[in-house]
Amino acid sequence: MPYDFKQLDQKFAAAKEWLAKEFRNFRTGRANPAILDGVQVSAYGSLMPLKQLAQIGVEDARTIRVQPYDASTLKDIERAITAANLGVGTSSDGSLVRVTFPELTGERRTELVKMAKAKVEEARTTIRVARDEAWKEIQEKERDSKITEDDKFSLKDELQKKVDKANEDFESAFKAKEAEMGA
Repeated sequence: MPYDFKQLDQKFAAAKEWLAKEFRNFRTGRANPAILDGVQVSAYGSLMPLKQLAQIGVEDARTIRVQPYDASTLKDIERAITAANLGVGTSSDGSLVRVTFPELTGERRTELVKMAKAKVEEARTTIRVARDEAWKEIQEKERDSKITEDDKFSLKDELQKKVDKANEDFESAFKAKEAEMGA
């Protein structure tokens, strides 16, 4: 076929990756160290990512353990996690910080499901825009007599299959996240 779907595939892959990243940031009541990825700590005279200052691990289903490499940064780390307003509790025992996830209420679960649906819709919008761009390119190739009308319609079918596959992937990612949230 005289049309290369490589660029379209890259856009679809980027949308899937974006959605997965967004879903990792949802606090589901289970300890997930990824929630701390965006925390910046003011230490040693500059802002530093938490990962560079401490070892982060899951202690149990609702607790993350943050063990500073340098004990002098403990208070800074605790302050930064609290300031990040992640909806988690923090406590310190003098050598490490424990980040605890409260139980999700039914109301919060419903809210999280709505937010997840909105993220899926954003990803679908990205896919629709990419599909429309590809379709315009295919139509231009046909107008310029670079492809036949039959090629145009077979490319349209192939394009739709790719869109359907991406939407299925989004839907399965949403169902998995919804199940994780216990909604």
